[in-house]
Amino acid sequence: MDSVGVSGQEIQGVARVEGPIVLVEGVSGVGYNEMVDVLDAQAQPRRGQVLEVGEDFAVVEVFAGTTGLSIEGTRVRFLGQPMRIPVSMEMLGRTFDGLGRPIDGGPDPLPERWADINGQPINPTARVYPRRAIQTGISAIDGMNTLVLGQKLPIFSGSGLPHNKLAAQIARQAKMIQLAEEEEAMHLSETAPRSISRFYTADFSQGAFAVVFAAMGVKHDVAEFFRQAFATSGALARVAMFLNLADDPPIERLITPRAALTLAEFLAFEKQLQVLVILTDMTNYCEALRQISNIRGEVPSRKGYPGYLYSDLASLYERTGRIQGSRGSITQLPILTMPNDDITHPVPDLTGYITEGQTVLSRELFQKSVYPPIAVLPSLSRLMKDGIGEGQTRADHAHFSAQLYAAYAHVQDVRSLASVIGEEELTVVDQSYLRFGQVFEQEFINQGEMEERTIEMTLMIGWRVLSILPREELTRVRPEEIERYYGR
Repeated sequence: MDSVGVSGQEIQGVARVEGPIVLVEGVSGVGYNEMVDVLDAQAQPRRGQVLEVGEDFAVVEVFAGTTGLSIEGTRVRFLGQPMRIPVSMEMLGRTFDGLGRPIDGGPDPLPERWADINGQPINPTARVYPRRAIQTGISAIDGMNTLVLGQKLPIFSGSGLPHNKLAAQIARQAKMIQLAEEEEAMHLSETAPRSISRFYTADFSQGAFAVVFAAMGVKHDVAEFFRQAFATSGALARVAMFLNLADDPPIERLITPRAALTLAEFLAFEKQLQVLVILTDMTNYCEALRQISNIRGEVPSRKGYPGYLYSDLASLYERTGRIQGSRGSITQLPILTMPNDDITHPVPDLTGYITEGQTVLSRELFQKSVYPPIAVLPSLSRLMKDGIGEGQTRADHAHFSAQLYAAYAHVQDVRSLASVIGEEELTVVDQSYLRFGQVFEQEFINQGEMEERTIEMTLMIGWRVLSILPREELTRVRPEEIERYYGR
């Protein structure tokens, strides 16, 4: 973290100390998000940030907490600038705390520049529409909810579900699917840099992603799981980790994703890398936001969360995408655990409005030992239609996906009917749907934690599963597609 700032005013004594919040009176000319040093009676500095300003007061949040601070003995020094962190290519392969300070035993990274963690808003007219598909190696995603370069696609999970394994697998396996050259030329400036240094070009030449991982309020074993998962796969050298653990100050959780996204923007838009950002757990982030809001005495909204929860989440999720003049991109995978598996909870509810779909994990499939337990029916990728088809994945992909959705949705109706009248009373066609549902879950959705499937393999498996149904039931695919792929 930058310790050198523009000299500002210093106030002796504070009006109130409550939780991680300090109220300073008799101050003027300070700005929102301005950094401060809070000094105790022994002149030991603690870094903080301005949350709110008025005519003669400022509300400051102290990252390390306010334990030991007194009303009269505390000094507050305003630094005259927002929080900045150093950004450089050297940060790949390193581990940092929630404020961007190294915790892996290595030296401070040599900064190529210092960047404001709040980022810069992207002009909407400069955005490039996401069109290039990403192969994650997960059939339930690649086949039915395709992830697109520059998309924000959250994972809605629940306590005890394997969302961490899924995120690590995607980070390990994700690869770009190239567009045709003429299509790519339409969206990128001719002046865009074509490569970066020889060393990093070699590392990322196969379409692999640089990964920026941010953990908020997670347990030590979760952080260690990701470390080991990246290390054993050989991906650790292209991963930068920002860790705010469960025993770290909760207030740091509001900074952690912003620090991570600041590095991601540098790698994507200045170093021309394809960056995958994983944020876990966004529910812990929102809990910290609720805690600060309650201490400040703000009027609560749904379930005690602040009324600005939507705009605060949007300030993180919208730092994603592609922009004209850059070959780099940011693709975001936020992970959130739904309290009591409630998808209408404010955190998943508002996240779904901001992002371009969601991948929902199913407890029922998890109990059947299906991995990954992706519930395909409530899952959605709103940008999928623009990333699949002729010249990108395969010409039959869209119709294939629609047919799988329609057939699996009918399976749920047939299962409900069978629970009432019994399987033996079902028609021959309905019994074929029951078989289809079982095979679809066990062979298409289910795959090993280390199993990586190409999109061609995913389509092949899906067509084999569809072949369980009579031909006349395949109403979403074209006749020529049935002739070519049915039963093969």
